Amino acid sequence: MGAEPTISLRNVNKQFGDVHAVRDLSLDVHKGSLIGFLGPNGAGKSTTIRMVMSIIYPDKGTINVLGDSALAAKDRIGYLPEERGLYRKMRVGEYLHYIGKLKGMPRSNAISAAKYWLDRMELPKVDRKRCEELSKGMQQKVQFIASILHEPDLLILDEPFSGLDPVNAELLNEVIRDLNAQGRTIIFSTHVLHQAEQLCDSILLIDRGEKILDDTMEGIRQTFDPRTIEVEPTIGHELPVAIEGVAHRSNQGEHGIELHLEEARDPQDVMRRIMASCPVRSIRLRRPTLDEIFVMLVRDRMHETHADLVPGEVDS
Repeated sequence: MGAEPTISLRNVNKQFGDVHAVRDLSLDVHKGSLIGFLGPNGAGKSTTIRMVMSIIYPDKGTINVLGDSALAAKDRIGYLPEERGLYRKMRVGEYLHYIGKLKGMPRSNAISAAKYWLDRMELPKVDRKRCEELSKGMQQKVQFIASILHEPDLLILDEPFSGLDPVNAELLNEVIRDLNAQGRTIIFSTHVLHQAEQLCDSILLIDRGEKILDDTMEGIRQTFDPRTIEVEPTIGHELPVAIEGVAHRSNQGEHGIELHLEEARDPQDVMRRIMASCPVRSIRLRRPTLDEIFVMLVRDRMHETHADLVPGEVDS
């Protein structure tokens, strides 16, 4: 029998008035995993995270975190909420030492950990500055430090890349990878899908409070077959305007062309037709990105919902 999941949800439901924010959600997050928690706006991601953290409670269902509840295991959890907030008048060093104390750290350990992480997050010599004196991006990095200062077993990050420039986003990427390599379990909610694709070993996608995808990145790549061919004709040659099996085409760079296939078409057959019709410098199948899979799944659910409505109800 496998080890107990770090986080386990069973048939969890949460309503706010007439809004069913989370609907019969069941999932397991296993020790050492790095999971991207994705979904469109209003999908129920933050509500789910708040229930996991025991900030709010489900109307139905059960939630288990580190063998108990988040409240019982609070000193083993790091949490970066979507709503940012610092004690603005406190100096950065004092704030981090205070957070360490709340997490049960001896003051000397909190001081040394704060110094290490301020250096690691490229915030040298800000410990004496007041939090309100920092830029938005610097404040966000301080809050991230507060979530990992006590070396938690479980790290929950809600929109951690929000407000970060590309340089600092890459720095955060690197730190998250390092923490996961140390064996920490990390789950983070994000709208930045390419970050999730680069970082995660698993993806959980919910829409309107329901789980619509829960798989490893490798499993996702196997499930969603490539439907796009990238081709670059030999200089001086052009692809025919119409190619059997191609639904539409788009330019890619100066010479490259993307050919998007019709449903149920065999990509290998279409590639043979292309090479028979025109000399090419390169041709390859391109796997769908996580962004494309996200849009496809959410859009399909929207179409299903509209199809279930009676005539005239869609526009009401």
